[in-house]
Amino acid sequence: MDGYEATRLRRQNPHDSVRKILMIVLTASAIDGDEEKCLEAGMNDYLTKPVRLAVLKEELGQYIQTRMK
Repeated sequence: MDGYEATRLRRQNPHDSVRKILMIVLTASAIDGDEEKCLEAGMNDYLTKPVRLAVLKEELGQYIQTRMK
């Protein structure tokens, strides 16, 4: 099972608490089409390595603010 399949299965889970878990992929792979493939599988966002701490904080902050509303 790869990350795409694991994400699809999690998004199909009958329990909201599992289905709505935030999933941001952090990958060293930056091949054309990878980001679209991840988002289509159900991942919330896609970041490539090396990731800058400021970018990671910004991404997480956006999701936290959205979920706190």
